[in-house]
Amino acid sequence: MIAAADRRDRHVARLLVVEQDGTMRDLPRAELAGLLDPGDLVVANDAATLPASLDGVHIRSSEAVEIRLAAWLSFPDPRRFVGITFGAGDHRTRTEDRLPPPLLSSGDLLRLGPLEAIVERVLDHPRLLELRVFGSRGAVLAGLAQHGRPIQYAHVPEPLALWDVWTKIAIEPVAFEAPSAGFALDWSTLQTWHRRDVGFATLTHAAGISSTGDPVLDTRLPFDEPYCIPERTAALVAEAKRRGSRIIAIGTTVVRALESAANPDGSVCTGNGIATGRIERGTPLRLVDAILTGVHQPGESHFELLRAFADDALLTNASALLAAHRYRAHEFGDSILLNRQPLLLG
Repeated sequence: MIAAADRRDRHVARLLVVEQDGTMRDLPRAELAGLLDPGDLVVANDAATLPASLDGVHIRSSEAVEIRLAAWLSFPDPRRFVGITFGAGDHRTRTEDRLPPPLLSSGDLLRLGPLEAIVERVLDHPRLLELRVFGSRGAVLAGLAQHGRPIQYAHVPEPLALWDVWTKIAIEPVAFEAPSAGFALDWSTLQTWHRRDVGFATLTHAAGISSTGDPVLDTRLPFDEPYCIPERTAALVAEAKRRGSRIIAIGTTVVRALESAANPDGSVCTGNGIATGRIERGTPLRLVDAILTGVHQPGESHFELLRAFADDALLTNASALLAAHRYRAHEFGDSILLNRQPLLLG
């Protein structure tokens, strides 16, 4: 059984390394810095996490609601979102056990602390809606900062502060949940890579919500996610591909962004884009050779993405080893460095 980690603790974090030939090593995650070769290029997501959980009241019924912002409708306008709605309760109740919201209709008003919002449209699920928040961009951002909290789940019982869900390299607050693979990075690791001539670059990808609590809605995850790839990052990716060096993605969001922006010749489109659809078994990967990610369970969209890197037999063996060594799952858990198998090379 894989346990859930409830806080970051880099001193005890583990790392399962899965090589191209299927061999596996169980290591302290602190050894990550020495595992990469000169010329390898690491690409990480520098998105910061929004306080995307908003408690409030459905004005027509006077019932309590929680809105979890889940996707941008007009990136990066912080006044229009896709949201997931719950009834009364908080994160200490498992997401799948949360009470349903009151019956929502287009035009309904929601009071969310200092903010007021309107339901523009209820989508094809009673908890999925398009939401517009009233006020100027600055006023909405101030209201989110004042009233919002990080989205969190029952495996972390104590409330998280916003800085708990920001990685060391976080810059622009556009993610709805933390790009949590980046928690494995610290300044010492980056300095070691620099000394060893391992390249490092960033992109910004608006990581979305990881669970809705509803199995039907969860099959749609991940939602469409905006990203931005700087010219420097695209140039470093192209250079690494030309010399045959590995490109290592820190997290599933980086894989989605790079593969969405990949051209047939191995170059990368710069600037803004939208990552759509799932990466899964059978999806050809044009750019990414390895991924550093958290511990994911079969059926999750993050795990499905790993099936583009390795066949099911290898992933089953890896899952068994993770369980045997009591690796910790979720955003504050342990890590896997998964190299793409040769038969799956694009």
